Amino acid sequence: MSDAQRSKGVFAFSSGNHAQGIAYAASLLGTEATILMPEDTPVIKLNNTKGYGANVLTYNRYTESREALGARIAEDNNLALIRPYDNVDVISGQGTTGLEICEQLEEKGIKADILAAPCGGGGLMSGISLAMKERSPETRIFTAEPEHFDDTVRSLAAGEKCANSGDHRSICDAIVTPTPGDITFPIMKRNLEGGLVVSDAEVAEAIRIAFNDLKIVIEPGGAVALAAYLSGKIDISGKTVVAVASGGNVDSSLFTDILNRKR
Repeated sequence: MSDAQRSKGVFAFSSGNHAQGIAYAASLLGTEATILMPEDTPVIKLNNTKGYGANVLTYNRYTESREALGARIAEDNNLALIRPYDNVDVISGQGTTGLEICEQLEEKGIKADILAAPCGGGGLMSGISLAMKERSPETRIFTAEPEHFDDTVRSLAAGEKCANSGDHRSICDAIVTPTPGDITFPIMKRNLEGGLVVSDAEVAEAIRIAFNDLKIVIEPGGAVALAAYLSGKIDISGKTVVAVASGGNVDSSLFTDILNRKR
C-alpha cells in the first residue's frame, strides 16, 4: 500500500470474514478501515471487526446491492476498495489454503480423491482450485453451497453466470452472495467438476457432528462441504476426501440452538 493510500484509508464490503481480515490488516498498517456489512451479520463478526478499529456501516443484503453501495461509498470518500473475492491478490492469498492441504497430504503420503469447499463469490474456491490443479491435478474438486444460494452450482451447469433470486434466507451468512465473481467464475469453470447443494438442516447436523465428534466449532457457511459429504451428496465410499471448514465465527445463541435442536 502506498503512503497516499494509507493516508486516505481502505474500504471493503463483506459478510464478515473478509471484513475482519481487512480491519486487522489496516490496524497493522496504521490506516483507517471502513467496512460495509449486512445488518444481519452475526454479532461476533461485527464486534470483531469493530474491535480491530474499523468503522462499520450496515445495509440490507436482501434489498440493497453492496457492490453499488460500496462503489459509491469508496468513491465519495476517496477510499481504496478491496473486494472480497473478485481480487487477484485475495484469490492468491486464499489459495494458500490449497497449498497447505497439499503439504499435509504429502506429509501423510496420501492423495485426495475429492475436495469440496464452501463457496460464496468464489475467492476461496478459486484459490484452492488453482493450487490443487498445480499440486494434485488428479483430485476432483467441487464447490459446496446452501440451497437457494447455489448460484455457482447452477452457473457451472449452465456454463455462464447465474444469479440467486434473493427471495430466500439461510443460516450460512458467510456465503450468501448474489452471483459468482467476474474473475472467479472463469477459474472455477475451468477447474471444478461441479457443485454440491445442502439444506440448512443438513448444515446444522454437520455442525453438531463437528462439535460432538471432532471437537471443532464451525460456522454454518464454513460447514457446507462437510454437510455435503455427511448427507451423501456425492459417493465417498473408499475414497480419501477433503472438506474445507472455512471459519468458526458463529454467534453463541445460534450455535447453542443448533446443538440443542431435535434431529
